[in-house]
Amino acid sequence: MKIIFISNRKGTTRSMVLSNWAKALLSLCLLGLPISGGILIGSLLASGNHPIDITLINSMRQELEQQQSELDLGREDAQQKVKAITLKLAEFQARLVRLDALGERLSEVAGLEDGEFDFGQQPAVGGPEQDSLQSYQHSELEALFQQLEEQLDSRESQLGILESLMMDRNVQRQSAVTGRPIKKGWLSSRFGRRTDPFTGHRAWHNGVDFAGKAGSEIIAVAAGVVTWSGERNGYGQMVELDHGEGYATRYAHNSENLVKVGDVVKKGEVVALMGSSGRSTGPHVHFEVYKNGRAVDPASYIRRTIR
Repeated sequence: MKIIFISNRKGTTRSMVLSNWAKALLSLCLLGLPISGGILIGSLLASGNHPIDITLINSMRQELEQQQSELDLGREDAQQKVKAITLKLAEFQARLVRLDALGERLSEVAGLEDGEFDFGQQPAVGGPEQDSLQSYQHSELEALFQQLEEQLDSRESQLGILESLMMDRNVQRQSAVTGRPIKKGWLSSRFGRRTDPFTGHRAWHNGVDFAGKAGSEIIAVAAGVVTWSGERNGYGQMVELDHGEGYATRYAHNSENLVKVGDVVKKGEVVALMGSSGRSTGPHVHFEVYKNGRAVDPASYIRRTIR
Protein backbone atom coordinates (compact mmCIF):
# COMPACT_ATOMS: atom_id res chain seq x y z
CA MET A 1 0.00 0.00 0.00
CA LYS A 2 1.40 3.45 -1.05
CA ILE A 3 0.44 6.78 0.53
CA ILE A 4 1.18 10.02 -1.49
CA PHE A 5 1.73 13.39 0.30
CA ILE A 6 1.30 16.68 -1.77
CA SER A 7 2.88 19.94 -0.61
CA ASN A 8 0.75 23.09 -1.25
CA ARG A 9 3.67 25.51 -1.22
CA LYS A 10 6.02 23.88 -3.69
CA GLY A 11 3.60 21.54 -5.46
CA THR A 12 5.91 18.66 -4.88
CA THR A 13 4.75 15.19 -3.98
CA ARG A 14 6.11 12.52 -1.69
CA SER A 15 5.07 8.90 -1.37
CA MET A 16 5.29 6.27 1.39
CA VAL A 17 4.96 2.57 1.00
CA LEU A 18 3.36 0.83 4.05
CA SER A 19 4.36 -2.58 5.16
CA ASN A 20 1.81 -5.24 5.93
CA TRP A 21 1.85 -4.70 9.73
CA ALA A 22 1.48 -0.91 9.24
CA LYS A 23 -1.50 -1.46 6.96
CA ALA A 24 -3.10 -3.68 9.65
CA LEU A 25 -2.53 -1.06 12.35
CA LEU A 26 -4.00 1.69 10.19
CA SER A 27 -7.04 -0.41 9.36
CA LEU A 28 -7.57 -1.12 13.07
CA CYS A 29 -7.44 2.59 13.90
CA LEU A 30 -9.87 3.46 11.13
CA LEU A 31 -12.32 0.77 12.29
CA GLY A 32 -11.91 1.57 16.01
CA LEU A 33 -12.71 5.26 15.64
CA PRO A 34 -16.39 4.83 14.70
CA ILE A 35 -16.80 2.09 17.28
CA SER A 36 -15.35 4.34 20.01
CA GLY A 37 -17.53 7.17 18.86
CA GLY A 38 -20.59 4.96 18.98
CA ILE A 39 -19.76 3.90 22.49
CA LEU A 40 -19.25 7.53 23.54
CA ILE A 41 -22.52 8.61 21.94
CA GLY A 42 -24.35 5.65 23.52
CA SER A 43 -23.00 6.51 26.93
CA LEU A 44 -24.03 10.13 26.48
CA LEU A 45 -27.51 9.07 25.45
CA ALA A 46 -27.73 6.65 28.37
CA SER A 47 -26.70 9.40 30.76
CA GLY A 48 -30.14 10.92 30.27
CA ASN A 49 -31.63 8.14 32.50
CA HIS A 50 -29.68 9.20 35.62
CA PRO A 51 -32.21 11.79 36.90
CA ILE A 52 -34.97 9.13 36.85
CA ASP A 53 -32.86 6.77 38.99
CA ILE A 54 -32.09 9.53 41.55
CA THR A 55 -35.78 10.40 41.82
CA LEU A 56 -36.62 6.76 42.49
CA ILE A 57 -33.86 6.50 45.07
CA ASN A 58 -35.03 9.69 46.79
CA SER A 59 -38.59 8.35 46.86
CA MET A 60 -37.46 5.08 48.40
CA ARG A 61 -35.32 6.98 50.91
CA GLN A 62 -38.32 9.11 51.96
CA GLU A 63 -40.48 6.01 52.33
CA LEU A 64 -37.82 4.36 54.50
CA GLU A 65 -37.54 7.50 56.63
CA GLN A 66 -41.32 7.55 57.08
CA GLN A 67 -41.35 3.88 58.06
CA GLN A 68 -38.49 4.52 60.49
CA SER A 69 -40.42 7.43 61.99
CA GLU A 70 -43.52 5.26 62.39
CA LEU A 71 -41.38 2.53 63.93
CA ASP A 72 -39.88 5.03 66.40
CA LEU A 73 -43.37 6.27 67.32
CA GLY A 74 -44.56 2.70 67.81
CA ARG A 75 -41.54 1.89 69.96
CA GLU A 76 -42.07 5.03 72.05
CA ASP A 77 -45.77 4.20 72.48
CA ALA A 78 -44.89 0.65 73.52
CA GLN A 79 -42.33 1.96 76.02
CA GLN A 80 -44.90 4.35 77.49
CA LYS A 81 -47.41 1.51 77.86
CA VAL A 82 -44.81 -0.74 79.48
CA LYS A 83 -43.87 2.11 81.85
CA ALA A 84 -47.52 2.67 82.75
CA ILE A 85 -48.01 -1.06 83.38
CA THR A 86 -44.84 -1.16 85.51
CA LEU A 87 -46.01 1.79 87.63
CA LYS A 88 -49.44 0.21 88.07
CA LEU A 89 -47.88 -3.11 89.11
CA ALA A 90 -45.65 -1.28 91.62
CA GLU A 91 -48.74 0.42 93.06
CA PHE A 92 -50.56 -2.91 93.33
CA GLN A 93 -47.52 -4.48 94.99
CA ALA A 94 -47.37 -1.72 97.61
CA ARG A 95 -51.09 -2.07 98.32
CA LEU A 96 -50.75 -5.85 98.63
CA VAL A 97 -47.91 -5.38 101.13
CA ARG A 98 -50.20 -3.14 103.20
CA LEU A 99 -52.99 -5.72 102.97
CA ASP A 100 -50.59 -8.47 104.10
CA ALA A 101 -49.52 -6.37 107.10
CA LEU A 102 -53.15 -5.62 107.94
CA GLY A 103 -54.05 -9.30 107.59
CA GLU A 104 -51.22 -10.34 109.92
CA ARG A 105 -52.34 -7.77 112.49
CA LEU A 106 -55.92 -9.02 112.28
CA SER A 107 -54.67 -12.60 112.71
CA GLU A 108 -52.92 -11.55 115.90
CA VAL A 109 -55.97 -9.68 117.18
CA ALA A 110 -58.21 -12.64 116.33
CA GLY A 111 -55.82 -15.00 118.13
CA LEU A 112 -55.35 -17.32 115.14
CA GLU A 113 -52.75 -20.03 115.62
CA ASP A 114 -49.46 -19.79 113.71
CA GLY A 115 -49.88 -21.26 110.24
CA GLU A 116 -53.67 -21.28 110.38
CA PHE A 117 -53.79 -18.34 108.01
CA ASP A 118 -50.37 -17.17 106.84
CA PHE A 119 -50.40 -13.84 104.98
CA GLY A 120 -46.68 -14.19 104.29
CA GLN A 121 -47.13 -17.13 101.90
CA GLN A 122 -48.43 -17.19 98.36
CA PRO A 123 -51.90 -18.78 98.15
CA ALA A 124 -51.74 -22.36 96.89
CA VAL A 125 -53.30 -22.86 93.45
CA GLY A 126 -53.19 -25.56 90.78
CA GLY A 127 -55.13 -27.74 88.37
CA PRO A 128 -54.63 -29.90 85.28
CA GLU A 129 -52.89 -28.26 82.31
CA GLN A 130 -55.18 -27.02 79.57
CA ASP A 131 -54.59 -25.73 76.04
CA SER A 132 -53.30 -22.17 76.19
CA LEU A 133 -55.45 -19.46 74.67
CA GLN A 134 -54.11 -16.41 72.87
CA SER A 135 -52.16 -13.80 74.81
CA TYR A 136 -53.86 -10.82 76.41
CA GLN A 137 -54.28 -7.73 74.26
CA HIS A 138 -53.41 -4.32 75.70
CA SER A 139 -57.06 -3.33 76.05
CA GLU A 140 -57.75 -6.59 77.88
CA LEU A 141 -54.82 -5.92 80.22
CA GLU A 142 -56.20 -2.47 80.99
CA ALA A 143 -59.60 -3.98 81.79
CA LEU A 144 -57.91 -6.62 83.95
CA PHE A 145 -55.96 -3.96 85.87
CA GLN A 146 -59.13 -1.95 86.37
CA GLN A 147 -60.94 -5.01 87.75
CA LEU A 148 -58.01 -5.83 90.04
CA GLU A 149 -57.88 -2.25 91.30
CA GLU A 150 -61.59 -2.30 92.13
CA GLN A 151 -61.15 -5.59 94.00
CA LEU A 152 -58.21 -4.17 95.96
CA ASP A 153 -60.26 -1.09 96.88
CA SER A 154 -63.08 -3.33 98.09
CA ARG A 155 -60.77 -5.62 100.11
CA GLU A 156 -58.97 -2.68 101.71
CA SER A 157 -62.29 -1.17 102.75
CA GLN A 158 -63.60 -4.47 104.12
CA LEU A 159 -60.39 -5.24 106.02
CA GLY A 160 -60.32 -1.69 107.39
CA ILE A 161 -63.84 -2.05 108.77
CA LEU A 162 -63.02 -5.51 110.11
CA GLU A 163 -59.87 -4.17 111.78
CA SER A 164 -61.85 -1.38 113.43
CA LEU A 165 -64.46 -3.83 114.74
CA MET A 166 -61.87 -6.32 115.95
CA MET A 167 -59.75 -3.64 117.59
CA ASP A 168 -62.82 -2.25 119.36
CA ARG A 169 -63.75 -5.74 120.45
CA ASN A 170 -60.19 -6.43 121.56
CA VAL A 171 -60.09 -3.19 123.56
CA GLN A 172 -63.42 -4.14 125.10
CA ARG A 173 -62.12 -7.61 125.88
CA GLN A 174 -58.89 -6.25 127.34
CA SER A 175 -60.55 -3.56 129.47
CA ALA A 176 -63.48 -5.69 130.65
CA VAL A 177 -63.08 -7.03 134.18
CA THR A 178 -63.41 -10.81 133.78
CA GLY A 179 -61.90 -14.00 135.16
CA ARG A 180 -59.87 -14.99 138.19
CA PRO A 181 -56.79 -13.13 139.46
CA ILE A 182 -54.80 -16.37 139.73
CA LYS A 183 -53.68 -19.17 137.44
CA LYS A 184 -53.62 -21.80 140.18
CA GLY A 185 -55.50 -21.88 143.48
CA TRP A 186 -58.99 -22.12 144.94
CA LEU A 187 -61.70 -19.87 146.34
CA SER A 188 -61.30 -19.73 150.13
CA SER A 189 -63.68 -16.90 151.15
CA ARG A 190 -66.64 -15.16 149.47
CA PHE A 191 -67.87 -11.57 149.30
CA GLY A 192 -70.24 -10.28 152.01
CA ARG A 193 -70.81 -11.10 155.67
CA ARG A 194 -68.58 -13.77 157.17
CA THR A 195 -66.96 -14.75 160.46
CA ASP A 196 -63.79 -12.74 160.94
CA PRO A 197 -60.87 -15.24 161.22
CA PHE A 198 -59.12 -13.07 163.84
CA THR A 199 -62.01 -11.95 166.09
CA GLY A 200 -64.57 -14.69 165.49
CA HIS A 201 -67.28 -12.05 165.07
CA ARG A 202 -69.53 -11.40 162.08
CA ALA A 203 -67.88 -8.88 159.77
CA TRP A 204 -68.18 -7.54 156.26
CA HIS A 205 -65.78 -8.86 153.62
CA ASN A 206 -65.30 -6.45 150.67
CA GLY A 207 -63.81 -9.00 148.28
CA VAL A 208 -63.09 -12.67 147.70
CA ASP A 209 -60.03 -14.68 148.74
CA PHE A 210 -58.14 -17.17 146.57
CA ALA A 211 -55.72 -19.41 148.47
CA GLY A 212 -52.74 -21.06 146.84
CA LYS A 213 -49.06 -21.77 147.02
CA ALA A 214 -46.80 -18.98 148.26
CA GLY A 215 -45.11 -17.26 145.33
CA SER A 216 -47.86 -18.17 142.86
CA GLU A 217 -48.51 -15.59 140.15
CA ILE A 218 -51.27 -13.01 140.58
CA ILE A 219 -52.57 -11.62 137.27
CA ALA A 220 -54.56 -8.57 136.19
CA VAL A 221 -58.16 -9.42 135.31
CA ALA A 222 -58.28 -6.50 132.85
CA ALA A 223 -55.98 -4.00 131.18
CA GLY A 224 -55.39 -0.88 133.22
CA VAL A 225 -53.05 1.60 134.88
CA VAL A 226 -51.36 0.97 138.24
CA THR A 227 -52.61 3.57 140.74
CA TRP A 228 -51.18 1.92 143.88
CA SER A 229 -48.28 -0.44 144.52
CA GLY A 230 -47.03 -0.82 148.08
CA GLU A 231 -47.97 -1.33 151.71
CA ARG A 232 -51.51 -0.46 152.81
CA ASN A 233 -53.09 -0.78 156.24
CA GLY A 234 -54.72 -4.19 156.67
CA TYR A 235 -53.95 -5.19 153.06
CA GLY A 236 -50.22 -5.69 153.40
CA GLN A 237 -48.53 -5.41 149.98
CA MET A 238 -51.28 -4.35 147.57
CA VAL A 239 -51.65 -3.46 143.87
CA GLU A 240 -54.55 -1.34 142.64
CA LEU A 241 -55.47 -0.97 138.95
CA ASP A 242 -57.73 1.58 137.27
CA HIS A 243 -59.50 0.06 134.24
CA GLY A 244 -61.52 3.09 133.16
CA GLU A 245 -65.29 3.34 132.84
CA GLY A 246 -65.42 3.60 136.66
CA TYR A 247 -63.85 0.16 137.28
CA ALA A 248 -60.91 -0.61 139.59
CA THR A 249 -59.49 -3.80 141.11
CA ARG A 250 -57.28 -4.56 144.13
CA TYR A 251 -54.87 -7.47 144.76
CA ALA A 252 -53.71 -7.70 148.38
CA HIS A 253 -51.54 -9.66 150.88
CA ASN A 254 -48.83 -10.13 148.22
CA SER A 255 -45.33 -11.30 149.00
CA GLU A 256 -43.97 -9.04 146.24
CA ASN A 257 -45.41 -6.44 143.89
CA LEU A 258 -44.02 -6.63 140.34
CA VAL A 259 -45.41 -3.33 139.01
CA LYS A 260 -45.10 0.30 140.02
CA VAL A 261 -47.46 3.27 139.96
CA GLY A 262 -48.03 4.55 136.42
CA ASP A 263 -47.35 1.25 134.69
CA VAL A 264 -49.79 0.17 132.00
CA VAL A 265 -50.63 -3.51 132.27
CA LYS A 266 -52.39 -5.89 129.93
CA LYS A 267 -55.09 -8.38 130.75
CA GLY A 268 -53.46 -11.53 132.15
CA GLU A 269 -50.16 -9.79 132.97
CA VAL A 270 -48.49 -10.86 136.24
CA VAL A 271 -48.65 -7.95 138.72
CA ALA A 272 -47.61 -9.64 142.00
CA LEU A 273 -46.70 -12.88 143.75
CA MET A 274 -48.96 -14.56 146.28
CA GLY A 275 -48.03 -14.15 149.94
CA SER A 276 -49.43 -13.52 153.41
CA SER A 277 -48.50 -9.92 154.17
CA GLY A 278 -50.77 -7.70 156.26
CA ARG A 279 -53.78 -9.09 158.13
CA SER A 280 -53.66 -12.65 156.79
CA THR A 281 -53.69 -16.21 158.06
CA GLY A 282 -51.82 -17.77 155.12
CA PRO A 283 -50.81 -17.45 151.46
CA HIS A 284 -53.70 -16.06 149.44
CA VAL A 285 -54.78 -13.06 147.35
CA HIS A 286 -57.57 -10.80 148.54
CA PHE A 287 -59.35 -9.63 145.36
CA GLU A 288 -61.71 -6.63 145.25
CA VAL A 289 -63.71 -5.05 142.41
CA TYR A 290 -64.89 -1.43 142.57
CA LYS A 291 -67.54 0.17 140.39
CA ASN A 292 -67.74 3.98 140.62
CA GLY A 293 -65.93 3.91 143.96
CA ARG A 294 -68.15 1.26 145.56
CA ALA A 295 -67.07 -2.32 146.29
CA VAL A 296 -69.17 -4.89 144.37
CA ASP A 297 -69.29 -8.68 144.46
CA PRO A 298 -66.44 -9.98 142.25
CA ALA A 299 -68.28 -13.29 141.65
CA SER A 300 -70.28 -12.03 138.66
CA TYR A 301 -67.09 -10.65 137.04
CA ILE A 302 -65.15 -13.84 137.72
CA ARG A 303 -67.81 -15.87 135.88
CA ARG A 304 -68.25 -13.22 133.20
CA THR A 305 -67.04 -13.91 129.65
CA ILE A 306 -66.61 -11.51 126.73
CA ARG A 307 -67.23 -12.93 123.26
